[in-house]
Amino acid sequence: MQFDECQEGDYRIFVGAVEAPRGDGYLAALVVSRVKGLQAASAAKPREAFRDDSLACGYRWESADQAIQYAMNRARELIRNRSKQLAC
Repeated sequence: MQFDECQEGDYRIFVGAVEAPRGDGYLAALVVSRVKGLQAASAAKPREAFRDDSLACGYRWESADQAIQYAMNRARELIRNRSKQLAC
């Protein structure tokens, strides 16, 4: 299992590459949390805005780096498009 993370605007992105159950590649996973622009009462604690533990319907990438790159690109796309999926 390998991980990466970064800040993108008001959001924190956490991505991972998880070995597939039968060892035939890597699954991509991501979590996007809103860390800025929250109401004062909840500003101290980030709020999870989106999670997907099996991106692309469980597609298996050959390498962990490919899975992480896909997950990071997907997360950035969600944020840049201000997807309604990020409602929190």
